[in-house]
Amino acid sequence: MKLKVGLLGGGSWGTTVASLTAKNADVTIWARSEETVNEINEHHTNHKYLPGATLHKGLKASTSFEEVVGNADVLIMGVPSQHFRQVLLDAKPHIRPWIPIVSLAKGLELGTKMRMTQIIQEELPGHPAGVLTGPNLAKEIHSGKAAAAVIAMVDDVIAKELQDIFNSGVFRVYRNTDVIGCELGGALKNIMAIATGMGDGANAGDNTRAALITRGLSELTRLGTAMGGKRRTFAGLAGMGDLVATCSSSKSRNHHVGFQLGKGKSLDEIIEEMNEVAEGVKTAKAVMELSKEYDVPMPISEQVYNILYEGSSVYDAFKGLIQMESGSEAEPG
Repeated sequence: MKLKVGLLGGGSWGTTVASLTAKNADVTIWARSEETVNEINEHHTNHKYLPGATLHKGLKASTSFEEVVGNADVLIMGVPSQHFRQVLLDAKPHIRPWIPIVSLAKGLELGTKMRMTQIIQEELPGHPAGVLTGPNLAKEIHSGKAAAAVIAMVDDVIAKELQDIFNSGVFRVYRNTDVIGCELGGALKNIMAIATGMGDGANAGDNTRAALITRGLSELTRLGTAMGGKRRTFAGLAGMGDLVATCSSSKSRNHHVGFQLGKGKSLDEIIEEMNEVAEGVKTAKAVMELSKEYDVPMPISEQVYNILYEGSSVYDAFKGLIQMESGSEAEPG
């Protein structure tokens, strides 16, 4: 028998994962919008977030938490990090005991600075919590282009079972037991994507982009390992892989935010024009708090934060980075 999967969140990535897993499982997706739900059920499309894409015909949709998660063997959380806790709490009365809960979000909760699996463990103790992450641009994957991801759970036996749900043709899914490293890699790289986007928007050049990506990897690895992640994780799909994809692609929401900032637009203007959430904008606040808490210098993240929240210009940021004294490559800066 096919496993029953409930997925909460009808954005581009949530819908893509739901459509992919519908090849291997009985999947029902929850969306807040009745219009979106009707479109998925009647036309097998979600034009708002995946224009031109046709979804798997077996995928069902509902606005009812009970209908989506009441009989689910696995719950997938495809909602942005700042809404993650509330949606989980709304669904909680209908979630069966002990089922695995997998996060797709790549961010940190403001205020608590918590990872999504920590929120799961706090609100639903006893449920195995994991994350599906990696260099995954939704529109490319839905169009059938090859991609790889990683499912991270402390219990590798459960991860192996979930691996079979997510694996789908040219979408290859690997396993990792380093949940902390995989989650932090996904969250921290969004800030670097904003930085490289700013460089691209300001026409800083390919050399600048390469330097930002490389030094960005060093920066996120420093904080990630200080917080308990394993160094090798940041050299893998959840770290370097996701960083390269997000920092190099115009399809990346965080790169888009940075690009428009580099072109001179204000953050408010950019957010107003976007359909979906760029996680790095909010995560930048949490990361600067963590940088201080763990005493880990993060110069690129700091400059991004200054542009987003302190009124600095893109020119000020690049000037600040260039003026930093350069030492050993293993050191900050």
